[in-house]
Parts: sequence; structure tokens; C-alpha cells
Amino acid sequence: MRFFHLAVMALTVLSRPALAQEISTFKLENGMEIVVIEDHRAPVVVHMVWYRAGAADEKPGVSGVAHFLEHLLFKATDTLKSGELSDTVAANGGSDNAFTSWDYTAYFQRVAADRLDLMMTMESDRMRNLRLTEEDIATERDVIIEERNTRTENSPDALFGEQRRAALYLNHAYGIPVIGWKHEMEKLDLPEVLAFYKQFYAPNNAILVVAGDVQPDEVLAMAKAHYGPLAPTVDLPKRARPTEPPQLAERRMAYEDPRISDPYVIRTYLAPERNSGDQKKAAALVMLAQLLGGDANTSYLGRKLQFETQTAVYTSAFYSGKSLDATTFGLVIVPSHDVSLADAEKALDDTVVAFIKDGVDLEQLARIKMQLRASTIYEADDVQSLARRYGSALTSGLTIKDVQDWPDVLQAVTPEEIIDAAALLLDKKRAVTGWLSAPKKEGASQ
Repeated sequence: MRFFHLAVMALTVLSRPALAQEISTFKLENGMEIVVIEDHRAPVVVHMVWYRAGAADEKPGVSGVAHFLEHLLFKATDTLKSGELSDTVAANGGSDNAFTSWDYTAYFQRVAADRLDLMMTMESDRMRNLRLTEEDIATERDVIIEERNTRTENSPDALFGEQRRAALYLNHAYGIPVIGWKHEMEKLDLPEVLAFYKQFYAPNNAILVVAGDVQPDEVLAMAKAHYGPLAPTVDLPKRARPTEPPQLAERRMAYEDPRISDPYVIRTYLAPERNSGDQKKAAALVMLAQLLGGDANTSYLGRKLQFETQTAVYTSAFYSGKSLDATTFGLVIVPSHDVSLADAEKALDDTVVAFIKDGVDLEQLARIKMQLRASTIYEADDVQSLARRYGSALTSGLTIKDVQDWPDVLQAVTPEEIIDAAALLLDKKRAVTGWLSAPKKEGASQ
């Protein structure tokens, strides 16, 4: 039956019509890069501007300024009132938003294709012509602090995650939360915001991604008219970040919070990212995460720990390789109610060792490869997902060719490469192991 389902999935994917998406690239004289992804199946366009500037590019002491600026970019410009950009998008039947990561900040609008020129008019205006006041700073600073209170301060899982990440990265800014440390967020001021804005929000630090029902030459003409006149940042520095020193000691932490009802063990390892021209290690780690903990019913951890021994009620493995610098690989186990965290951790470690000894299940590997190929095809049905795929890659040090090669790199991963990648999980010196639980009751053992 398993082979039957694999065959059905293969036929389903292979029978889908080929998506005629042509990709064109340009570069304006001021240094702005342009990527146009044609998809003429619907009269819709996604207009995205990606800046090679995120939380990891902040100066020490001003954590959260990249995310703060993301909020402030919806304020007034030379020609727009505060909030007018989003109101205009909505009035034209579209949607817009923005997001910040460690490696990038991005802004997008999804509208009817004939509204693209209007989107460029507004987006290009706020790239260089933002007009902030002290009142804007005070008001929006309260907003981001409340956002941190809601998402982080009120969540033991989020607080625990911040502590683990800070312990994992000894020297790199990836150890600092994107939203910022609260005590530094409270002091963010107008000069700090403007310094970040003037340096990084420039055409020579931006990538314009336009996906949908468009013609490349028309997009280029609009971009030249709206973005072309903008002045670049002179002597824009390269993204030189502190690197991690050799990690020589295992790190462990225990975090207790009375709100925790399901204690768990999580271990995160420093792991290699996807590198331009050499994505094989990252691809092997993707497969490793899927084989170990991708699905409770079929993954190695799920079968062994949730079903065979019933040591756990939940297991997982995760990895995201799209990162400018070293990323993370993680393992999670939520033990059954009568299993201690110490026993759960030992069971997790023993099962990882058993996986390496047993080797890769070829049938499971074939299933995962087919699922990943299918997800890549289905994702291409959404122009916004497609635009995000390229924008996030280009701002993380990859190229268009890397993005296009990635599905084939995944398909070419061998069982031997996966087991070689799994050796990472035996080196706890490159990891942080965390226990999250409620405070122990008197007389109880952990």
C-alpha cells in the first residue's frame, strides 16, 4: 500500500501542467536589483521590496531598531499621510504588509496587475522620503513594546526560546531577538531610527521582486521612473558580521514557569546554512530533519518514541537552511506524563544513535523526496509565495540559480550524505539543551 500511495502521488505531481513562469533580472544605475517573475494565469501582481538589512545588522545597544523601523515606514512621507499607503492599497482591493527577520526586512502589496504603477509610486516614496516625528517614535515604540509583552513576555515558550538562542550564539547577532531586548527597545529614539533608515533603506541595498501578470519591459520602465531617481547610499558597507568562535562546551539550561502544563526537552545545534553554489550539506540536513521528526506516524522519532515505547506524546526535528550565516538544527521531545525529562532526554539521544546505526529507510526517503517536490510545485501556484521564495533567498546570500537548483539538489541527496549530516547530532559542544517545566512540587523528582 505504501508503494501504491507513492505511485499515486508521483502521478499527481507529474500530471500537473508545467507552470510557464519566466524570470527576468535587471539592475538600475543606482544599484537596485529587479527580479520579475511572470505568471499570467490571473490579473494579479505582488510587488515586494526587500532590504538587505535585518536584526543581525543592527549596531550593539539598539536591538529591535530594524523591526521598529518596519512599523514606522507606514507613517508619513513627502507625499503620503500617515497610514495613507495601506488605506490606498485597501481602497484598490489589495492587501499589504511587512516583516522583519535577522537577515532582511521586506514590504509587499498584492493588487490587481493594473495597479502596479501606483504601488511603485508609494513604495519608492517611502524608501528615501520618510518623515518621522518625535510623536511617531513615542506612539509606535509603545506599540512594539506591547507586541513584545503579548508575544514574548506572556509566553514561557518564547522566553525560553530567547534564552536558548542567546546561549547558542556566543558571538553572532543571531542570538539577539528580532523584536529586540525590552530594556533596549524602551530607549530607541529618533536619531537611532534615522541612522538605520538612511544607511540601509537605499536602492543599492534593495531588491525589487515583482511576480504576476506583468511584462518584464513594462516593469523595468516603471522601476526606472519611480526607483531610478533615488540616490544610493554612498560607500554602503559589506555585511561583515562577527563570526562564531569554536564552541568548546556543552550548554544546558532549565526554565521553570507555573503556566507550563506539558514539560519538554529541546536541543538546538549550530548548523551549516545553505551556501551559494554548494547546497548539498543543507539539503542533507533537510532530509535528516524530515526522516527523524517530520511526521509522527512515519518519522523515526515518532515511530520509536511515540508508538513503540510510548515514551513521548510528541517528537520533532527541525531545520531551516535559508540564512546568511550559520543556522540551527533542533530536536524536541514532549514526554508522556509518567516519564521524567531526564529519561526523555536519554531516550531521545539513544534513538538518534539508533537511527545512525540503522541507516536511512529508502522507502521513507523516496516518500519525503516526492512530498518536497510536490510542495515546491504547489507553492508556485501562489505568486506571493513564489516572490517570497526568491526575495528571502537573495537577501540571504543565495542566487536565482541557487533557488532554481534547490529542488534538484534535494532530490539528489543520498542516504550516505544524510548519515554523515547526522554526525552533527552527536556533538553536544555545538548545542544547547533546554528543559522547560513547571516548578517542581515538594517531594517530586524531575
